[in-house]
Amino acid sequence: MVKRCSWADPKDPLYLAYHDNEWGIPVHDDPHLFEMLILESFQAGLSWACVLHKREAFRLALDGFDPQIISRYSPEKVEELMQNKDIIRNRRKISATIQNARIFLDIQKEFGSFSNYLWHFTEGETVIYGDGIIRATSSLSDTISKDLKARGMSFVGSTIIYAYLQAVGVINDHEACCDRCPFRR
Repeated sequence: MVKRCSWADPKDPLYLAYHDNEWGIPVHDDPHLFEMLILESFQAGLSWACVLHKREAFRLALDGFDPQIISRYSPEKVEELMQNKDIIRNRRKISATIQNARIFLDIQKEFGSFSNYLWHFTEGETVIYGDGIIRATSSLSDTISKDLKARGMSFVGSTIIYAYLQAVGVINDHEACCDRCPFRR
């Protein structure tokens, strides 16, 4: 029997698939890093299950999470998104998505890729916890959040960034009871 983190709802196949095949696996692919950054920002104040179940609708509405396209969204596109009942319709988060896409592209230019930027904070290594302590932030998420905010991003507070770092495998924080916890191997 597969043992998973306690948050992986056994009644939700989408959530289980996310836990088993995505969460905590190191990501170096810029398009996926951008997608997860946007989704995590939309999670603010909501549950991950809510966002996860709207992921495909977001993919359609946000042009496949293409930062080049999103960075050029017009006020008319914002209004179109505000009318889309299949996504989270929060004007501040939609506006932040557009601004964050622009800054994401700037970071890519500066570092060669967003992956280079993100992983330089850990010198390319995954930070492993799995110690049973439930965290919402860390010194790493504090540092990256502060840097992203200084560059002009929003909806990138330390708690959002901590969840993001977990999602893209910069931090491996699978619970000790989970088969994916590195200490169980």
